[in-house]
Amino acid sequence: MNPLFQHDQQWRQQHGITHLAGVDEVGRGPLAGPVCAAAVILPAHFYHLEIRDSKRLNPRKRRQLAVVIQESALAYSVSTVSPHQIDRINIRQATRKAMQQAAWELPTVPEHIVLDGNESALSLPAHHTSIVKGDQLSLCIAAASILAKVYRDAIMDHYDTIFPQYGFTKHKGYGTAQHRQALLFHGLTPIHRRSFCRNFPDSSW
Repeated sequence: MNPLFQHDQQWRQQHGITHLAGVDEVGRGPLAGPVCAAAVILPAHFYHLEIRDSKRLNPRKRRQLAVVIQESALAYSVSTVSPHQIDRINIRQATRKAMQQAAWELPTVPEHIVLDGNESALSLPAHHTSIVKGDQLSLCIAAASILAKVYRDAIMDHYDTIFPQYGFTKHKGYGTAQHRQALLFHGLTPIHRRSFCRNFPDSSW
């Protein structure tokens, strides 16, 4: 039995609810691209042994599981906050905004929301609880982490076709040696977070 499924079942039983939503985000740390969050309401008796924290899955498995989650979920949504907005309001506020948007955009209103991390005082459509390392404890948070990661990876793969010299498909915007070298040589693009790239030269993008 997947312990993540058992955790969510206990939540449902303790709180007398059926529609439990999980919310998670990806993309806090990259030098480029958006921050992305997803919200997922899984059926109460939905069970899948392979769903877990997206960071513990390879890209192919994440994509396969994202299809399963989308086909099985009672409701799901994905939201992004752009690099420009990240620079304007800072990454913490941008992450909070992405999570709030994802929750509010669910086509079905949840009875309770569990969030990955330790965020509090968010404006959400239902009572919510933050769970540190929630993507390792809750099935619906893990499912949200997979949807958010697959969605953001697809965005960065698209940007790789526009700016192939940066290698976005390989590093997804994170500050790898390859990415930093490209920044030194080519400068910033419109999708770079300027507040994250103060030590790199600007460009005419």
